[in-house]
Amino acid sequence: MAGVVDVRLAGAHAVLAEFASGAEVAACYAEALRRRDAGVLPAELEIVPAARTVLFDGFERLDDQARFARELPQWRSPPVAAGEHQVRPIPTRYDGPDLPEIARHWQLSPAQAVQRHASLEFVVAFLGFAPGFAYLEGLPPELRLPRRDRPRTRVPAGAVGLADEYTGIYPRSSPGGWQLIGHTATPIWDETREPAAYLLPGDRVRFVPIR
Repeated sequence: MAGVVDVRLAGAHAVLAEFASGAEVAACYAEALRRRDAGVLPAELEIVPAARTVLFDGFERLDDQARFARELPQWRSPPVAAGEHQVRPIPTRYDGPDLPEIARHWQLSPAQAVQRHASLEFVVAFLGFAPGFAYLEGLPPELRLPRRDRPRTRVPAGAVGLADEYTGIYPRSSPGGWQLIGHTATPIWDETREPAAYLLPGDRVRFVPIR
């Protein structure tokens, strides 16, 4: 598999694969889901993508774990096509407390900053930090922002934040250091729903301004 940097055993039941790019992670994750759905991989195998890694957790025997680690680099994983996943519109009020600072950083007016962010299409790279928290790739280099010097002790559920190369939506109230540009009423995490996470790796996302 192109882009594999390292494959190693992780504890007694898992294999961790490291990749050179997020696109390689997405391709491996999609291929792993196809193989699991087809019965090639165990149905109970947990597949967890991250920024540059994919964790495969749930091997019961060391022999199976070691064999998978040897076979994974030989996979042929086609790139994920841009239109393969659905587009999730996120109605958003661009009223975040950090919007003026974000606009200054981008050298735009607040209205222009809203328009710029809403013009982009994002892709869910992986979930982490909290259940349902999706890291959305799509900010061009000139729009990337540092985290706040002093994290907030409480960020409300639905807050839309920016940090480094990512946009994210807080699924529940929690501390957080991302720059807040707005908020949405869309339920991002609902344990009564299947799947509970509204956004899944590979989904495409557009933020739709509302008043």
